[in-house]
Amino acid sequence: MKLFPESAVVQLEFEKIKTLLEAHCKTEYARLKAKELRIHTRLSFIETELRQTHEFRTLLQNSLYFPNDFVLNLAKELKLLGIPGAVLSGEQFVEIRKLAENMERIFRWFDKERREIYPGLVKVIEGSYYEKAIQASIQEVLDENGNVLDHASEDLRRIRISLYKKRADLRRVFERVIQKLNKQGYLADIEESFLNGRRVVAIFAEQKRLIKGILHGESDTRKTAFIEPEETIELNNEVYSLENEESREVYRILRTLTAHLSTHAELLKTYLEICGEYDFIRSKARFAEDYNGEYPVVVDKAHIHLVKAYHPLLFIYNKRTQKPTIPVSLTLDEKNRVLVISGPNAGGKTVTMKTVGLNQMMVQAGLLVPVHPSSIFGIFKQLLIHIGDTQSLEFELSTYSSHLKNMKHFMEVANGKTLFFIDELGSGSDPNLGGAFAEVIMEELARKHAMGIVTTHYLNLKVMANKTPGIINAAMAFDEQNLLPLYKLIIGKPGSSYTFSIAQRIGLDKRLIDRARSMVDEDHFRLDKLLNRTEQDLREVEQKEKELNKLLRENERLKKEMEQVMNKEKHLQQVEILKHQNKVTEDRITYLKDMDRKIKQILIEWKKTDDKEKVMKEMFSLLFKKDENKVVNKLQKKIESKFDEVAGEIVVGSKVKMKRNHQVGEVIEIRGKRAVVKIGLLPMQVDLKDLVTVKEKREERGA
Repeated sequence: MKLFPESAVVQLEFEKIKTLLEAHCKTEYARLKAKELRIHTRLSFIETELRQTHEFRTLLQNSLYFPNDFVLNLAKELKLLGIPGAVLSGEQFVEIRKLAENMERIFRWFDKERREIYPGLVKVIEGSYYEKAIQASIQEVLDENGNVLDHASEDLRRIRISLYKKRADLRRVFERVIQKLNKQGYLADIEESFLNGRRVVAIFAEQKRLIKGILHGESDTRKTAFIEPEETIELNNEVYSLENEESREVYRILRTLTAHLSTHAELLKTYLEICGEYDFIRSKARFAEDYNGEYPVVVDKAHIHLVKAYHPLLFIYNKRTQKPTIPVSLTLDEKNRVLVISGPNAGGKTVTMKTVGLNQMMVQAGLLVPVHPSSIFGIFKQLLIHIGDTQSLEFELSTYSSHLKNMKHFMEVANGKTLFFIDELGSGSDPNLGGAFAEVIMEELARKHAMGIVTTHYLNLKVMANKTPGIINAAMAFDEQNLLPLYKLIIGKPGSSYTFSIAQRIGLDKRLIDRARSMVDEDHFRLDKLLNRTEQDLREVEQKEKELNKLLRENERLKKEMEQVMNKEKHLQQVEILKHQNKVTEDRITYLKDMDRKIKQILIEWKKTDDKEKVMKEMFSLLFKKDENKVVNKLQKKIESKFDEVAGEIVVGSKVKMKRNHQVGEVIEIRGKRAVVKIGLLPMQVDLKDLVTVKEKREERGA
């Protein structure tokens, strides 16, 4: 994006955004990217950047872990790796191994499902792959701390075995020398030390000539001498020689490993960039959390539709101080290209303009913005701003001359992909003449299809905006009763500067205010007063509209609650119906099971008895009964006329009546909680709780 002037990034405070973003970065790669953050004009690039940040912010919001923990800067090491003949140290290889391990975790994290859910984040590793040979090569040679392993080569293993043995021999011999000298009283307090890689004993200086060996030095006080005993000289020489041999073999192994991994130098550089890229995306997501950044809609045309947009820096500051921030909602499109904002000083006109400008720059830089997600941002190729006094002492230009010079540049370069912001258009000159030029400038910018925002106090610009297609009025709300700005943008109506109201608020003499008012053109004064009244009426209408919306929302809530209650009642009714249906079904199943059991018993009886006719009658009565209820009732009356129920324990031989079908039989067997009852020729199993003992009435009379 082309910016005019070059200080636009400072004036719209985009530099502060970059500084705050940089503070969230952990890697050098991400910090450099934040420092050099560019404003792009290609939709595909902007969409990718926004989607990646949005996806990572989703991970943060859901407390999901993304495995990118590598933050070391290995640029120098990887550059060295690509140079023939170079040798990396064990510690450097450990860092390279950590880089490879980090990439392994990233590639494993992106399974099939996550690749579909996070396509933006997957894009970072597209074209790359995980090479397991890097880790394997390092692990074959080095341990976790970067020390070369004994089995890295056969020569190294042999050298270290010999070195271990010689050091053990040296330790035993040295301990004998120490014990001997200690008995003789020659040892100083520290007893032993290492000098020049040799193990030496510490003795009192006056006795140094009594000890055979090599003098390696004395202490600063000259009271202690350090001598290598004669008995250990040969062993020390052998240990020293083996240590040098070990160092040469370790160096050779590391040189071989460096040469082997140099083939992967470019891939490792790609790994480092991928880790840095994910850190940069994470930093943007973290930064977005500071100001409630959202992912808006981006279109490849000149268009701005802001819904509840906040100035990000003002939002962060007010959040810290626990103050409210007033959002801005506005639309600039083909029909309404230029917005003219009027209203009192310190009412929020410039902040509104900067809110739109800074959010636009952030979106085109791939940053989430503090707006409602339904907001729409177009893409602009150039951004022109004129905010504040741009007077140039170097070129001896007055404020107005500088203003006109900038306006000349605006009109020369403006096109359909231009977004401009002009603070106090026409100021710095005679109101009538400056106002006339301001009208011409606005007409020319609108004619060239540029989009932008203009702030002004000029009455003629307010009138012009009201009648010129493509230019619309807006005002910053002001509480005239309390004489306080409300920092709220009202689209469609011009605003008053509240000149006399503000003068009254600061306590200016009423006599002076009246005198100034009398000097103003009557028509001008009446128009300003009308604007005041219109703005206040509009505020009252908005207040009533809010109250009405509140009542409508309450009504909607009550309606939903009522629907929930009705749905719940309907559900309960359905549950009861289903319960009843299930009960009927259960009874039917019980009946069918009983029928199945009886038919099987009749078939068994058919095979056993010779009285086939009797069995047929039982089968006929079972299958072809027409009115079961009547039969049961008749049977019940018949049984009651012949038998009386009596209390008593049910035992084998008892006469019992079945409670359900009122049939009487004799108990022939007790099986736990069930009894085998013989009814006619048919024995059947019945629950004891479904039986009651009976006694024939004739037996009672006979008794």
